[in-house]
Amino acid sequence: MDQDREIQNIALTGFMGCGKTAVGRVLSKLSGFDFLDTDQFIEDHVGMSIPRIFEERGEDTFRHYERELLAMLADRKNTVIATGGGLLVDQSNMDAMKKYSMIFCLWASSKSIWRRVKDQSHRPLLQTENPKQRIIDLMNERKPAYSKADMLVNTEYRSAKEVAQLIYGQFNQVVNQKV
Repeated sequence: MDQDREIQNIALTGFMGCGKTAVGRVLSKLSGFDFLDTDQFIEDHVGMSIPRIFEERGEDTFRHYERELLAMLADRKNTVIATGGGLLVDQSNMDAMKKYSMIFCLWASSKSIWRRVKDQSHRPLLQTENPKQRIIDLMNERKPAYSKADMLVNTEYRSAKEVAQLIYGQFNQVVNQKV
């Protein structure tokens, strides 16, 4: 890990349905850090749901909102940040986040993702004729970006609490090495 980074936060990335928000909430309680879900923040800030933003303003506008939020997060400390699944796919976003956060990519198989999200209507990227195939395609497309996280964590057979404990232990180990 780059010694020049000033890691003050924990960022969670990964595909939709991997548990970023659920793990983030547990991790926030465990660490005593604030919790910020980037999708929820954007919804609150813009005053409309993510699906509505996609529908009325398009994905490019949503990605612009993500970049604006990322710039605001640079001054945050002691925060668990649950990112939207596509936020850190953009290399400049990943580079910016890595300056002040240790990034954990949560992972699960496409079959597990489908089981978790198939009944959710708030997933605009899955509003297609074949959402199962869309999951596979998006996961393959995002895999190179997700692999740039500091650590990959499989959430498939672990509870949110187990994942949070694992992440917090790794975070503390890295932060304490720097002191």
